[in-house]
Amino acid sequence: MTSRKPPRKKNVSAMKMLGVQLGTARRAAGHTQGSLARELMVDEETIASIEQGRRPLKPDLAEVLDELLETKGLLTAGVANLPEIDQFPMWAELYVEHEREAIALSLYANQVLPGLLQTEEYARAVLRERVPAYNEDEVETRAAARMGRQDILHRKVPPTVSFVVWEPVLHLEVGGPKVRVEQLRRLRESAELPGLSVQFLPLASPSHAGLDGPFVLLETPDHQHLAYIEGQRGSQWVSDPDEVSILSRKYAMLRAQALTPQESKGLLDRLLGDQ
Repeated sequence: MTSRKPPRKKNVSAMKMLGVQLGTARRAAGHTQGSLARELMVDEETIASIEQGRRPLKPDLAEVLDELLETKGLLTAGVANLPEIDQFPMWAELYVEHEREAIALSLYANQVLPGLLQTEEYARAVLRERVPAYNEDEVETRAAARMGRQDILHRKVPPTVSFVVWEPVLHLEVGGPKVRVEQLRRLRESAELPGLSVQFLPLASPSHAGLDGPFVLLETPDHQHLAYIEGQRGSQWVSDPDEVSILSRKYAMLRAQALTPQESKGLLDRLLGDQ
């Protein structure tokens, strides 16, 4: 199911065009965004986001809308012909938007620490390893953006966030010994944040449900369950319930195979004590 990123403009335009069609059909049927949202029992923001091309229209909702707005399958056909796997465009920007709005996130990492847990120096070090290289202005811009994403962890009502990280990631001296120590301290501080758990999958664990690589599970405010997978040459949204279920079961197994949150804090304490 993995795919390379296609040209951005084509997919954003397709989503916006579908949103315009929905808006036109809604008005023709005499609905406001609010009245349509109430009819569908979804948030008004969901309808607004779809109409503005900021959120994908899911197939099941398209079918209901076709019936309610009497659009004779127009929206269902539009969703079916969006030019991406699972009808989701695959840019990091869309992921960041969903991440910002999510009520729950579950992240498995086995290469570097997730961006939501990185210190700024660690983030810079990771970005400087890119091939082909970013120039320093790009490194600074992207590192700052990564730090900005971490605001969700400190909101008045933060999302529920779970991290499972393969232990070898803790031993990589990304950026050098000093950066590693500061990063370990940040991890230990983050482990105390409300609604957040950090677990480490031990190197000595005889079982490992994450051998296929890292992934993110996400729940939106209107309770859509999505997954996001990013590789070296492409990224992929997964919205099909069966595929999301498979990744959810993998994540549940990873949590069972990992150290408990309390044991994971103890591991960080030991690593920091060795410094």
